[in-house]
Amino acid sequence: MLIEVDFNSEEALYVQLRNQIILGIATSDIQEGDALPSVRQLADTIGINMHTVNKAYTVLKREGYIQLDRRKGAVIALDLDKLQALEDMENHLRILLAAGSCKGITRDEVHALVDEIYSEYEHL
Repeated sequence: MLIEVDFNSEEALYVQLRNQIILGIATSDIQEGDALPSVRQLADTIGINMHTVNKAYTVLKREGYIQLDRRKGAVIALDLDKLQALEDMENHLRILLAAGSCKGITRDEVHALVDEIYSEYEHL
C-alpha cells in the first residue's frame, strides 16, 4: 500500500493518513486482517513525525477501522456497527450538503457525484 502525504495541503497530515487508509480498505488495496506498517516504519517512510502516525492510528482505532496489538501492531479490523456508521455519515454529509447548497450545487449534481464515487466501492 502506497501512502503519500501532501505537505502543502491545509489538511492535517494525520487526517491525510487516515483518509488514505480508509480509501485503501474501501478499494480492497488493504483488507481485513492486514497489518499496517509500524508507527516508526511509516513515519520514516513518509518522512513525518511518529506522533503524527500514532494520531492517525488512534483515530482509525476509535472509528472502528483498526485494532492495535502490542505484538502485531496496527491491524485492519472493521467494526461493522452499521447504525453508528450511518449516523456518522449523516453528520458529515449534513455539513457537506449545506456547503454545496450555499455554492449552488443541485440535488441532481450531488446524486450523480455520489453514484460516481460509490461505484468505486461496489465490491463491498
